[in-house]
Amino acid sequence: QVQLVESGGGLVQAGGSLRLSCAASGSVFSWYVMGWYRQAPGKQRELVAQITSGGSTFHANSVKGRFTISRDNAKNTVYLQMNSLKPEDTAVYYCNRVPSWDVWGQGTQVTVSS
Repeated sequence: QVQLVESGGGLVQAGGSLRLSCAASGSVFSWYVMGWYRQAPGKQRELVAQITSGGSTFHANSVKGRFTISRDNAKNTVYLQMNSLKPEDTAVYYCNRVPSWDVWGQGTQVTVSS
């Protein structure tokens, strides 16, 4: 059974930065494409960035140039560096495989004030 634990969220002013971390256990982490998803109040969960086992990345247009996904396979950890944050980035952020497992972590809240 995979376990995902996200951390690093918080309250930040617009233009600020945060670095999210996700520790995965219970599966062969390095095999999988991993992603960061987010869900804002009243909206569906969306994929914002993904990274292959070899390090190739994709970032959604809404975060391109501001967010950077990375991973450390030795530590079973995925990161999301978020710069130039905007109020519309406010959401709960989750990591998961792409496509996702049925199991989700608790997420980490990111709140960006204007």
